[in-house]
Amino acid sequence: MAESVLEAIRNGNWDYEPPTVDKKDYDATSALPGTEEKVGLMAARALKGLPLWHPDDRSTFDGNLS
Repeated sequence: MAESVLEAIRNGNWDYEPPTVDKKDYDATSALPGTEEKVGLMAARALKGLPLWHPDDRSTFDGNLS
């Protein structure tokens, strides 16, 4: 598994760029932006070395996805 941004910082790798991850390799979420559910999911992604945002994550409060 890829180094997470947290591991990179801990190791002094200040110019860390995570590897590109295909959106098919991790799940999108319909959690509302700013909710505990969304923040928790983003934290879990960071710990796994995944991008914080998925292109298909919910991005509005009006019920629409993306």
